[in-house]
Amino acid sequence: MFSFLSFKERKRIVFLGDSITEAGIKPKGYISVLNEMLDAVGAAGKYELIGAGISGNKVPDLQKRLEKDVLSKKPDLVVIYIGINDVWHFYHDCCKNTVKGTSKDVFEAGLKDIIGRIEKQGAEVILCTPTVIGEKAPGDNELDDELDAYADISRQVAKASHIELLDLRKIFQEYIKDNLAKNTGSGILTYDGVHLNDVGNKFLAEQIYKVITANE
Repeated sequence: MFSFLSFKERKRIVFLGDSITEAGIKPKGYISVLNEMLDAVGAAGKYELIGAGISGNKVPDLQKRLEKDVLSKKPDLVVIYIGINDVWHFYHDCCKNTVKGTSKDVFEAGLKDIIGRIEKQGAEVILCTPTVIGEKAPGDNELDDELDAYADISRQVAKASHIELLDLRKIFQEYIKDNLAKNTGSGILTYDGVHLNDVGNKFLAEQIYKVITANE
């Protein structure tokens, strides 16, 4: 479990990820919503939230820009939310012929490298499992098995690294199962099966809020 005990008065949190995190700093994005939630309880002044998401990014991309976009910001905590493109880019029509996904061994090694470099600087880490590629019932989406395998890698890395895990894969699947209507593949927490809609951004912000405030 991470702890803010040794942190300075205002905690700087960097959110590292892909297009979902890039959109997170927009008015209805999950980082903006999280800030509003903290403000509602008079806690926004205790945190500085910084988005470091870039569309299309995979684990190797995060490794390349970690110094510039994360470590140079001197964070107290880094929330890593990655993994969808590492799977999706093996199969997605726009990417599979030019941009490949990330093999499991490279994915695992990359996560360990990122976490190690962050901790070496003295910051703490929350690692999130990848969420969804499709919002049909769990097991009915084409890439569920593959995404589950990458989520398992994230779980194992978090355990081995003794860091906080936010199991978004499990949480999102449970929510989708409970709110499934037409099994169309999107429209519950995402607008396209991957990227968050307003409900999804609020839902994600709530999950991160719980983890952050539970350790105060």
